[in-house]
Amino acid sequence: MKLKNIFMVTLAILLSHNVSSQEGLPIYTDYLTDNYYLIHPSMAGAANCAKIRLTARQQWFGQDDAPKLLTMSANSRIGDTPSAIGGILFTDKNGYHSQSGAYLTYAHHLMFSRTEADLNMLSFGLSAGFIQYKLDETTFLFDGPDPIIDGIVQSATNFNIDFGFSYHFLDYYMHGTIKNVLENAGVNNDIEITSNLRRYLFSIGGVFGKLGSSWSYEPSLMFQHKDGTGESSLDINAKAYKQMDFGSIWGGLSYRTSLDGAEFLTSSGAINSQKLQQITPIVGVNYNEFMFAYTYTYQSNSLVFTNGGFHQFTLGYNFNCRREAYDCKCPAVN
Repeated sequence: MKLKNIFMVTLAILLSHNVSSQEGLPIYTDYLTDNYYLIHPSMAGAANCAKIRLTARQQWFGQDDAPKLLTMSANSRIGDTPSAIGGILFTDKNGYHSQSGAYLTYAHHLMFSRTEADLNMLSFGLSAGFIQYKLDETTFLFDGPDPIIDGIVQSATNFNIDFGFSYHFLDYYMHGTIKNVLENAGVNNDIEITSNLRRYLFSIGGVFGKLGSSWSYEPSLMFQHKDGTGESSLDINAKAYKQMDFGSIWGGLSYRTSLDGAEFLTSSGAINSQKLQQITPIVGVNYNEFMFAYTYTYQSNSLVFTNGGFHQFTLGYNFNCRREAYDCKCPAVN
């Protein structure tokens, strides 16, 4: 294969996955399936119920060693106190690279509400945990001493922390989080390239609906920035909820675009540029204390490994529920 073609295929894979093999828990759109705690530690215990969420994501069905992600998260208030705890387990595999992690979270919620019709809550959260990185080199071509390839399964375990805040006021909210605050070298000895995994996340949104209507609508934005590489992206989201006797049904659409272009060579030798563009429809149902959601991501770039095949399922269970405390359209809290 010509060097130019190798470069094009490599670039396509990087753009379509949009994550590094050593960055901790990847950020997809699973936070929109009633799972904001997965990316914002300050959302631990913010709801009136304790929550358990399981997610499974599979990319590129039919391809060997395609990226796979499994997560399990749980969070709850500590009794009737303003404090909350949570935990996250995840495993992420992408070809020869894999990573597994475990985080514990403490969150504290400051209530400024005067009455139950007036939601006004400021929350802080801190997560701390370990991430184990692995690189399987046992099948790499190896015919002599090489300073980069050892021909073994390399492994390294690093400690890191996430810190964030959330603010809910009536039907509106915002979240801000710094993920991977500490530097992690992973399995790469060149720490000048891989040590800074810091990522900044900022979310804002609101829920709207007519008084007495069973329908409500939630537009939101989520901005993320990778400190080490300078890459940024923006999620533009829209969801709709329909209240039912058994709970609710809901659906939505998320559009993710990178704010930075990547250059590549065309077959004619010209230099072109493209940005990551993903469209993700979401459907879900809350049936009593259970929740189920499905998302499918379509990649609309012209140069990609494959356009589709990004499936994700989420199962959830709510327990120890208190009565809805606030007269607001705020599904993440009530």
